[in-house]
Amino acid sequence: MSARIAFLANPTAEAQQARATLVARYGEVAQQQAEVLVALGGDGFMLRTLHAMLDLQVPVYGMKLGKVGFLMNHFHADDLPARLARAHATPLAPLHMRVQTRESGSEDALAFNEVALLRQTNQAAHLQIALNGQVKLDELICDGALLATPAGSTAYNLSAHGPILPLDANVLALTPISPFRPRRWRGALLPMDTEVRIEVREPVLRPVSVTADFHEVRDIRSVVVRAQSARAVTLLFDPEHKLAERILDEQFAL
Repeated sequence: MSARIAFLANPTAEAQQARATLVARYGEVAQQQAEVLVALGGDGFMLRTLHAMLDLQVPVYGMKLGKVGFLMNHFHADDLPARLARAHATPLAPLHMRVQTRESGSEDALAFNEVALLRQTNQAAHLQIALNGQVKLDELICDGALLATPAGSTAYNLSAHGPILPLDANVLALTPISPFRPRRWRGALLPMDTEVRIEVREPVLRPVSVTADFHEVRDIRSVVVRAQSARAVTLLFDPEHKLAERILDEQFAL
């Protein structure tokens, strides 16, 4: 018996046409009744789908129209039930961040790729970093810093010269963005259950924003980040496009 499928598509004409083709061929059910969600678009759309559908706790199978992204499979309209049946399941645990703003407000958000702090003006950010309540770096002068999951380590983290993390490494990458001092500090690998607290020094003179995937909070005082394994989502990948192998292969890309 085929799984009950709900289709979600990027608003682009190409993605909407692909959705219409698949619905006509395989039918669909409401998202709340689905056994699997099929997301049509790019990696950005997949991230938004994971956030929007988190509470459903339904596996998500992505198909990208064009070049295959890290979170997507090739788009083919044929044999979708068979592809879903043989797909490999990959759990992704998000990071939870709690932000204190300069005006004493607070916000919470989740990130499947990374939590990134960035300076808001020409003034360099001055950050203090503590792990599990212990200050490890009293002052990092930089453009910012980010904490990346293994799935997100090939994105912004990689462009900031952070390490690529194997999917099963059970670690996070703490990576500075354009660090000035300490000159030789290039980041750290942290156990997945580490609580990371970053304080902004001189938040009025040197304002800093923080982004969890696509959710941004400006003018912050501090952020506390920790992985939440209990809220993991399941992504489905064709055997020939398994996420773990693609992340390893990225380390040998020229």
